[in-house]
Amino acid sequence: MSEHVKLSEVCEILNSNVDKKIKENEQKVKLCNFTDVYNNWAITKYTSKKFMKATATQNEINKFSLKKGYVAITKDSETKDDIGISTYIADNFDNVLLGYHCTLLKPNQKVLNGKFLNAYLNSFYGRKYFSNCASGSGQRYTLTIDTIKDLNIPLINIETQQKIARTLSILDQKIENNHKVNELLHKILELLYEQYFVRFDFLDENNKPYQTSGGKMKFSKELNRLIPNDFEVKTLGDNPLCNTIKTGVTPFKQKVYYETKHIQETLSLNQGLKVSYNKRPNRANMQPTIHSVWFAKMKDTKKHLFLNQHMQSWIKESILSTGFCGLQCQKHTFEYIASTIKYSPFETRKNNLATGATQKAINIEALDYIFILIPNKELLDNYSKITKPLYEKISNNIIETQTLTALRDFLLPLLLKQQVKPK
Repeated sequence: MSEHVKLSEVCEILNSNVDKKIKENEQKVKLCNFTDVYNNWAITKYTSKKFMKATATQNEINKFSLKKGYVAITKDSETKDDIGISTYIADNFDNVLLGYHCTLLKPNQKVLNGKFLNAYLNSFYGRKYFSNCASGSGQRYTLTIDTIKDLNIPLINIETQQKIARTLSILDQKIENNHKVNELLHKILELLYEQYFVRFDFLDENNKPYQTSGGKMKFSKELNRLIPNDFEVKTLGDNPLCNTIKTGVTPFKQKVYYETKHIQETLSLNQGLKVSYNKRPNRANMQPTIHSVWFAKMKDTKKHLFLNQHMQSWIKESILSTGFCGLQCQKHTFEYIASTIKYSPFETRKNNLATGATQKAINIEALDYIFILIPNKELLDNYSKITKPLYEKISNNIIETQTLTALRDFLLPLLLKQQVKPK
């Protein structure tokens, strides 16, 4: 049997105190924050592209810079299940620091492999320990530095640790590749949307770009801009292309419940929470459907779900939080509404309409103040035909990523117990 040691015996453990502020006379840095740790199995140069900018002292840079082989964990949150979530630092970075609410683990790499440590922390054993040892109640839970130090981990030989890490890395690389492909596909979709519905240079009956070639335009007072003559303007709350999905789910034995935190923008889905109909949380009350588009109602929370027929297996086994707003589309309008919601001006308008004393969010009534273009049916059909394969590929990648993640979670305990021998 493998020896067990306390984490503090084989790892330097540091609670970060780097805040999100920008201060004069401090050095510019990027921050890997709570949500970055929570949403990623590994932090790479690719995932770091969207890290927020801040500043830090030289002492903070020396202590909390991210280096290849380190591990970061979340240390406090509103719920027990959100603390102790770990991520592996897969690359070396210049002036990228771990942010507040997180703890940096620096393994002694002669005896403890960072990828192996991350795998153990993500296993049932690591998750159960942190959940049981979380202190606090009501508004916030936390992990004390002593609790983290006292975690017992199996210290198998370093060669076996490295083999386990390599086995898991194969799955990790495929998952990250799916994220990259989806990000690229969304960029292509954005360019197509801008060509069709921002510049209005879709091809006319003469196969020429409409507005550039002198297509007839009219002024829309609602949008304060010129639009094609045969376009209409309606609101998101009242239009012929989609309807708002009401709260309520049909009875079920067991499904997987997804909150907005389980969605990584539009790239992938984290694992949700298994619930029964009678014992589900109050907010678990939205029914996903085919050809539906969903967005997070909370201000400054950019989370989307685009559910076409390729997401049908996921739809059947899932329910959503009331933190989402759902739009039921028609088959030929799905891609257009999805692209409209994904386009960045929608988020700006949503944020401007958000209300609330502490946590601001948009309400259903506010959808009547978000104006959208209503193109003619021929153009909608054409846009759907062009973009449908891209949305289908995105959905296939999301489903595959969920399958790979489930396989990784299944292999984890078997590898740690050495019931499956890595090569």
